[in-house]
Amino acid sequence: MTPRSPASKVLGRPELLERYGRPRQGTLVFTNGCFDLLHPGHVAYLAEARALGDALVVGVNTDASVRRQAKGPDRPLVPETTRAMVLAGLESVDAVCLFDEDTPSTLIAALRPDVLVKGADYRLEDVVGREIVEADRGRVELIPFLEGYSTTELVRRIRRSREDDE
Repeated sequence: MTPRSPASKVLGRPELLERYGRPRQGTLVFTNGCFDLLHPGHVAYLAEARALGDALVVGVNTDASVRRQAKGPDRPLVPETTRAMVLAGLESVDAVCLFDEDTPSTLIAALRPDVLVKGADYRLEDVVGREIVEADRGRVELIPFLEGYSTTELVRRIRRSREDDE
């Protein structure tokens, strides 16, 4: 079987809903995030998420959406189209869709995934879209992070390294 090109897995919302919306066969897993600097923690998290179903869709915050969050004035470091393409290159990811809203709730309501996944740093009651998924008899799963990996910490180390070089 020939692998799909990453570009073919980056979908606009209409195409995403056509391919992965209801009715559908199989179990659809959804997660979301900024995924600014992809690291082994992200890769492990996405592989675990994909193992929970038959397909994994990743919602990715647009650059504007990231800027509205408290990530820092210079984030994201990597442009949205690049972040989407890199994620789409992972075997565990079946589709990537950018969203510009502050939260993915509108995308989750349209897609209606069977499983909603977030990192274990969340509490179930704080997961955006939980009520939508559970109302459809779906479930929410929290996946522990791989210790020692954090985009925020990577950015801090890079900055310290640059300051030390000056």
